[in-house]
Amino acid sequence: MSLTIPLKKRDGPMFRQVYQHLRQSILSGAFKGGEQLPSTRDLAEQLGVSRTVVLLAYDQLLAEGYAEGRAGSGTYVSEGVRSAEPAAAGTQTKFRLTRLGTEAVTGWRPRLNFPQRQSGLPYDFAYGRSDLETFPLETWRRILLRCARNAPAAQLDYGPASGSLALREAICAHVRRSRAVVCDASQVIIVNGSQQALDLIARVLIERGDRVAIEDPCYQGLREVLRAAGAQPCPVPVDREGLDPALLPVGARIAFVTPSHQFPTGAILSLPRRLALLAWAKQRRAAIVEDDYDGEFRYDGQPLESLQGLNAGARVIYVGTFSRTMFPSLRIGYLIAPTSLVPALTAAKWLSDRQTGTLEQTALAEFIASGVYERYLRRARRRNAQRRRALLGSIERYIGDRVEVTGDGAGAHLVLWPTGRVTEQGVVAAAASLGVGVYGVSGYFLHTPKRAGIILGYDRLREVQIREGVRRLGEVL
Repeated sequence: MSLTIPLKKRDGPMFRQVYQHLRQSILSGAFKGGEQLPSTRDLAEQLGVSRTVVLLAYDQLLAEGYAEGRAGSGTYVSEGVRSAEPAAAGTQTKFRLTRLGTEAVTGWRPRLNFPQRQSGLPYDFAYGRSDLETFPLETWRRILLRCARNAPAAQLDYGPASGSLALREAICAHVRRSRAVVCDASQVIIVNGSQQALDLIARVLIERGDRVAIEDPCYQGLREVLRAAGAQPCPVPVDREGLDPALLPVGARIAFVTPSHQFPTGAILSLPRRLALLAWAKQRRAAIVEDDYDGEFRYDGQPLESLQGLNAGARVIYVGTFSRTMFPSLRIGYLIAPTSLVPALTAAKWLSDRQTGTLEQTALAEFIASGVYERYLRRARRRNAQRRRALLGSIERYIGDRVEVTGDGAGAHLVLWPTGRVTEQGVVAAAASLGVGVYGVSGYFLHTPKRAGIILGYDRLREVQIREGVRRLGEVL
């Protein structure tokens, strides 16, 4: 029996190539059940390889049940092996998706991610990132390496779903000082970024059809989590003082807010509205989710105290992340929940992915407890304040009253609202032609916005880049 098997050195071990070819021939029906395979000696001679190569291939076929040996007779294709029906070229197998799977794939779009840095644009005002130039990367590397070297064997096993106790204690101490959060370590749950926190909250607190209050505009990741969960989002308009509690929908059992720096408009929720929102939650027996994604960055006075601190945590779930203050790929965030919710959220975390990476948690706990994190935050605030001054000064000089500005009091981005008749797409395209990357705000609205808005992030640009970028943007506007 003549058998041609093309063998190539770059395609892996020879015996594996022989095995895969014979296996495919059996599955395709080229070799029928009960048919004898070539002897190992004959096949080795035909292929120009050692007999050992063919013996290893046959051993694999025998071990997996594709072939059987008959004493004194040779090797045969197993009787029980039937050829698989070949799929038509270009066809894909279709599976029946669950409701969650259908909703997730229907809603997911590449634009849900924060904008990637636009290559070739020297003045890219990308937002939603972190200040890698100021971040003490070498210190972080040393701590991470030391933790890896000193990690006991027990640390390589599974850890608690709620996260490392050392990290939970470090976070608790930090947010008590910096954000006036009222908590203890038992209320902290470590998650893989704030996105997972939002997903866990939705799984635990929201049933299909529930009315949920959200800001309009709002973070797209939250909107898609709610849609996939089958919730009924009820958009509440945002103005310069943030979400208006007087417009909260009747029957909503939970409200998601970004009070310290509303995303994306940058509005800061005023104290009267904070108190009104807490009163609404108490009266309606509802929950509030406070997403404090960049509350560490405030430039006029001290950072505002958290909404959670005003309520002593009774009805507020506080969500924080290190993606904005450190770097996005760290993928460590946390939620601080009322004590009654901790068991359910911890169980949901365990079901989701068992736990967050232990080594990174250990390093982050030391990074915070040693004081390095707070010293870095002070430097980052000073650096961002310089960039903010350069940005606001350039807007006043080169654009003036052609725009209104919101969101400049905190965070690391602001929004320009052109007063003239322009389109977001037109501004973005024209700016890109001049080497300036800017981004539209309309994609974050549930309803079509009445006016165009342009988002400018500034935590990865130097002052000279900011000034020149705004000057060019002024030409567009």
